[in-house]
Amino acid sequence: MAVPKRKMSRSNTRHRRAQWKATTPQLAPLTINGSVYLVPQRLLKAYERGLLRPEG
Repeated sequence: MAVPKRKMSRSNTRHRRAQWKATTPQLAPLTINGSVYLVPQRLLKAYERGLLRPEG
């Protein structure tokens, strides 16, 4: 595990943390029984296989 050699200033710590940004999931259309749902693309196969049920 990496251990810092010197203390990092509060300003540098906050600048580093400010670079992190969350992104919204990419939605893909899914048709079930004639209804179209927008679901996250990475979960599309799970919805198609019936492992998950779309809400709404």
